[in-house]
Amino acid sequence: MADAVTVPVSLGERAYDIHIGAGVIDRLGAGVRDLFPRGRALIVTDEHVAALHLDRARASLAAAGIAHEAIVLPPGEGSKSFPVLERLMSRLLDHRIERRDAVVALGGGVIGDLAGFAAAIAKRGVDFVQVPTTLLSQVDSSVGGKTGINTAHGKNLVGAFHQPRLVLADIALLETLPKRELLAGYAEVVKYGLLGDADFFDWLEAHGPALVAGDRTARIEAVRRSVTAKAGIVSRDERETGERALLNLGHTFGHAFEAATGFGPRLLHGEGVAIGMRLAFDLSVRLGLCPGQDAVRARRHMAAVGLPVAAADIEGAADLAAELAPAALIEHMAQDKKVKDGKLTFILARRIGDAFITQDVPIEAVDAVLQAA
Repeated sequence: MADAVTVPVSLGERAYDIHIGAGVIDRLGAGVRDLFPRGRALIVTDEHVAALHLDRARASLAAAGIAHEAIVLPPGEGSKSFPVLERLMSRLLDHRIERRDAVVALGGGVIGDLAGFAAAIAKRGVDFVQVPTTLLSQVDSSVGGKTGINTAHGKNLVGAFHQPRLVLADIALLETLPKRELLAGYAEVVKYGLLGDADFFDWLEAHGPALVAGDRTARIEAVRRSVTAKAGIVSRDERETGERALLNLGHTFGHAFEAATGFGPRLLHGEGVAIGMRLAFDLSVRLGLCPGQDAVRARRHMAAVGLPVAAADIEGAADLAAELAPAALIEHMAQDKKVKDGKLTFILARRIGDAFITQDVPIEAVDAVLQAA
């Protein structure tokens, strides 16, 4: 762990650290012991992650003298639902959870969002620790305190802001990920370059292939730069009243595609974001806001590493013609939590590294971009 790095999230009394490196999961016990003097933890994980990493998390907690139990849930986006939330809450209460206990979210974005939301509402608020096991959760969902579940109306429409006390991003755990899951997380890494750091996007063009291939040094640097960017934005706009909305680059389109595919395995969240970022840049070009070569460059890089960049790239797209029709996608966008006064909010770009927030987008332009998707 000599090469581990720490990124602070500056939020006053709710400040916390993100530790990034190979082997930092072994700091879990000491971290819980230092932050939770009662010395008790409840680990929330899923079946896939439990088979790979639960024993190591348990060993770290045990070595630090932390009493603990584990709650293992079904994997997949379908677990971000009212039925699974109710099941989790019942298990936490069965274990007589107290406010001084630690909830440990051991898993990807689904587990982090679900366990974080359960912690936010259990006993009106229990603190929690994030141990993200996917690239997407390490660079995005584990940082910033957004928690929640999906409903039939859309993604993440029920939830709460609830900051973790500690984040342990162990990049060695990424070596157990299927390539598709890793690439889905890489889309969120690309997002940080596209929205506010052109130099980082240059770096990704040069080093992204090595990162995808398994280079640990490249992975640590990419996670560090991503969470540093997010931590800065969150510290200035914790509750997304302004600047933080920039982090939704690609998400207005992406969430619509996820909803159209039933939040299922046909389209992972990061894949939806990749398609959404391509469309956000295409829309920016159509509106005369962004050079066409920047849109081409963004699309080319994502496609080169293996990310989907068009509706046709979605698994079984030919069977989803009605669901992926522009009118149907726009209807899903109308349910987006970023809608204000009935107007869609988009994150568009003036160029790579210079995104901005706007509601001044003609629906005809959105339709035209979707028609061409």
